[in-house]
Formats: sequence, C-alpha cells, structure tokens
Amino acid sequence: MSVHENLMAGPPPTLLPDTPEARELLESGIKPGDVAARFPAYSAAWAALADQAFADGHAVTSYAFARTGYHRGLDQLRRAGWKGHGPIPWSHEPNRGFLRCLHALGRAAQAIGEKDEAERCATFLRDSDPEAAEALAAG
Repeated sequence: MSVHENLMAGPPPTLLPDTPEARELLESGIKPGDVAARFPAYSAAWAALADQAFADGHAVTSYAFARTGYHRGLDQLRRAGWKGHGPIPWSHEPNRGFLRCLHALGRAAQAIGEKDEAERCATFLRDSDPEAAEALAAG
C-alpha cells in the first residue's frame, strides 16, 4: 500500500455499458415505446416515455414508466459492480437513462403527492451526481 493512498476514498464511479442499437433507434426518432419493447432494459427509452407522459399531463403513467426504467437501471448498476452507493456520473452517456428515470420518478411522485418518495429520489440523484441533478432540474 502506498503511503499516499486515500483510505477514506469512496467507491469508484459506476459506468453502465452502452447499448448502441437502442440509443441509435431512439435518437433516430423511433417511438420510445417501440424502443422499450425491443430493448426493455434500456432506461433511456423508459425515461423518454416518462417525460412524454408527464408533459401530456399523465403523472401516474409517467410514474409507472419512470419506475420501470429506474428498476431496470438498478439491475444494470448492480451488474456493473455498484453496491448501493457511490457516484453514477452524468458525464458518462449510458448512465443518463437511469439518472433521467430517477429524476422523472421523483417529479411524478411529487405530482401525485408521494412527497417522501420524491425526496428520496431527489437525494439519490444528488448523491449520484450533483451535475445530473442540476442538468435535469434546468430542463
């Protein structure tokens, strides 16, 4: 062990793998529902569905889409070595689907009166990456 090694360092950032085919379909304008049906583990498609439902005034539907993408993202995070805490950088593009779902879940929870859930999501998002929280709050 090095004399200068930081013994109090937290866990390393978790970086999710890319899903190029799903990302390209979503970016090309294919409907998010079609992308989610073909790639159900791709959180960015669920985030797009959650955002669309929320914009259309359907907070409960948004909540359901966001919760699905959130749980699919948690599964991927765990497979990537995440132990329930530590950074999930917004700067790593494949992490953004999960982080967007987390934000959407909190937003929808707030809209339907689930204030405790909304606060848990906001805290989790800030703890994952403050940059993500700022970017998503800005819209």
